[in-house]
This record gives sequence, C-alpha cells and structure tokens, in this order.
Amino acid sequence: MTDTATAGTDVDALRALADRVAAQAGPGEQVEAYVSQGTNTSVDAYEGEIESLTQAGSAGIGIRVIKDGRTGFAYAGSHDDDIVADALAEARDNLPFAEPDEWAGLAEPDGVAATALDVHREAVLATPVEDKVAMAIELERMVRAADPRVRGVRAATYTDAEGAFAVATSTGISVGGRSTIAYVSVSALADDGDASVIAGGMSVGRAIDEVSLAEAADDAVSRLLAKIGSVKPESAVVTLILEPRLTATVLGIVSGMLGGEAVAKGRSPFANRVGQQVGSPLLTIVDDPTNPDSLGAEPYDDEGLATRRVPLLDQGVLQGFLHNTHSARRAGTASTASAARGYSSRPGISARALTVLPGEGDLDSLLATVDDGVLASSLGGIHSGVNPISGDFSVSVEGLRVRGGERAEPIKEATLASTLQRLLLDVSHVGADVEWQPGGTGGVTLLIPGVSLSGR
Repeated sequence: MTDTATAGTDVDALRALADRVAAQAGPGEQVEAYVSQGTNTSVDAYEGEIESLTQAGSAGIGIRVIKDGRTGFAYAGSHDDDIVADALAEARDNLPFAEPDEWAGLAEPDGVAATALDVHREAVLATPVEDKVAMAIELERMVRAADPRVRGVRAATYTDAEGAFAVATSTGISVGGRSTIAYVSVSALADDGDASVIAGGMSVGRAIDEVSLAEAADDAVSRLLAKIGSVKPESAVVTLILEPRLTATVLGIVSGMLGGEAVAKGRSPFANRVGQQVGSPLLTIVDDPTNPDSLGAEPYDDEGLATRRVPLLDQGVLQGFLHNTHSARRAGTASTASAARGYSSRPGISARALTVLPGEGDLDSLLATVDDGVLASSLGGIHSGVNPISGDFSVSVEGLRVRGGERAEPIKEATLASTLQRLLLDVSHVGADVEWQPGGTGGVTLLIPGVSLSGR
C-alpha cells in the first residue's frame, strides 16, 4: 500500500483544453466543450481486514456542435489532443443525422455573477491511504462492539472523491471548478427470530475531518435495534412522520416532476400550475446551489452558467420549474442554471441543493404531538412506486408505530398509499432540523396526517 497524496486536478488546464476546442467553431457553428476529471478512493472492511481497496481516476470530454438547428455530439474518455480532435470531427459528422430542433443552442453569458464557494478540501487527497483504511476498519469494530445483539457487519466503507470540470463555448463562456466529498457508511445485521434485520448508517462531509465514525456507527446500530420485533400492522389511517433523510428522498422525487423537460413533455402533475397552491402553506421549497451547507453546492452548472437560488414552492404556491438552456428556450423563459451532465452525455436537468426551508421543532418534539402515526425509517420501491405523471404514491414502509406521542412497536410488510400532490398539500408541521444528504438535498421532519397504511 502506498501513499498517493496529490495536489488535485489542475482546473486551469481543463479550461485551457475546453477553450481550445470551443475556439475551433466554424462559420455558422456553435461549439461547446465540457471537460471533466476525477479521482476516488473506496475502502471496504470486513472482519478487521481490508476486503477491497479501489483507487481510480477518470477523464473525458464531451463536445457539442450546433448548426442550422441540428446538434452533433461526441465524447471521448481521454484528454489526448489527437483523441479530442477526433471527437470534435465526430460531433461534426453527426450533425446531418440529427433532427432539426428550433430550441437548439448553447448557453450564453447572462450577467449573473458566480458565488464564491469553498467546496474543495485538499485534505481529501493529501490524507494517506493507510489512514482511510484505518477508518473503515475502525468503523466496523465500533459497530460490532456497540451492542451484543449486533450479529455482524455486512459492509463498512470509507469513500472519497474529487471532481473537476470546465466548460467553454463559442458563445463566450469559459469557467471551471472542483469539489470534494468524503463519507463513511456501514450496514449492520441482527437476528430477529428466524429472520435477520439489517440497517445502515452514514456520516458525510467535504473533508475527512468532517466525517464522524461515531455518528455513522450510532446511526446504524440505533436503526438496527429499532427493527427487532417488527410486526405487520393493522390497516389504519395515520399521520406519516418523515424524518429528514426520508423527506430528502421524497424531495428528490418531487424535483424530477419540476424539471422543465418533464413539464414540456406532459410528464409532470405540476404542468400548467404555476401560481397555484400545490402544497401546504407551511412548505417553501428552494433549490439553492449557492448554499455552502449543501454538498451539492457548486458555483456553475454544467453549461457554465452561474448557479443561483431557485424558488420552486413559496408557502405552497408553485413558482416555476428548473430549466437548462434548451428547456428554457422551449418554455420561453430563462435558464435557472440547472443543467447537469457527465462528459458522455448531453445536458439534462437536475436540482443540486433542494431543501424545505425550516419551520419549528425537531423529530422528537414533533413526534410528541402525534396521537396515531407511523415514523417511517425506510420507504421501499419509492422510485417505482410513485407515478411521475399522475403522482400516485404507493410504497412499502418500515418504521415504528406512534401512539400518544410515544414510539411503539416496529412494523414491516406494510404499504403507504396516497398521491404526491396530497402529501404536499396535507403537511401539517415542518421541522427546523435540516440534515444535508450526500446527494446535496436537505431534509427536515414532516408530519402528514391522513395517509392510508395497509397491513393486515
């Protein structure tokens, strides 16, 4: 094992490469180069030893050429000059095969200044690999030693990554940036009669010193022990209590329905509802990649526009949608700098730092107000159990029954049914306990009465 500490990616070099490609635009052409480079380390520990250790790097370039309303695209997994030249030629060669698109065109500078964000930590790259291995092994030990009911650890993992990118266009954009993330995660096992239960925990930050092994271990063990003795509940109409982690998951589903492309294609229940009440007056939802608390914070989107705070719901009233350049032109509006991509794909649309603005109270204080409810610990099949067009919501749930403001028996093999629109409208309490998740979303505790629980 060797120490592979490095100073990280040279963003100026990535920008210089992107600039060289964009400068080759011919008459009537627009040319964009998206250049990326990244490194990551992942360590899995098992029974006090290294089960796997991976250190990998990636680099690539994606090139778009737009002419006469047609877009040619090509990419290459290399920054070698000859390979980049071939990719540019291939993008041009693909132009005749593309369908004409009246909204085709690259982003142009829009005058919004980028927010200065401190989202890169040299310590992620400078820390010796041996120290990262030690963290994974120690995390496994802590979970095994936490309680005699812990039968084993399925995975204890340390992961970190640095990502860097640059975008340059013949329309006058030339930007770049880099960021880091580090996290630990662990899955623990326990016996529950003839069956086994499993639960996970994690801790995440931008740097190693922002990661807590104790937090991840406590998270996994407390969730694990809470599952022992789970029963199939009786069917009822209950108040659903979403802890911050699950609120973030639901927000991720909602954000997909608030993308401009989904709306334009009729794949969103929120189409044609701007200015209408679509959520509880307690709900204000924003996507704010300029918020440094979010792990999704970035100064630029993946078309090179400065990110900005985008209000989506204000006291439950729909304010608008997330847009990249293409969807904004189609909708007759401006980009919200919500373009997202890798070097091998064209720009899509994604929220980076979605959150519900905090209200009052935390999980325990809000739970104490619930007479009959379910505190969900996991929602199974949520990505397939929510219809993105109708909003119909039917997912499996595990968690705890709540009676008289107290945690009661754990439950399993149950289903929650509603619609996403109804869930948003019926929110009765919003917590102040914002927790930022690895994907950048910030969740809070939500109480939602009137949800159907199907069991026995």
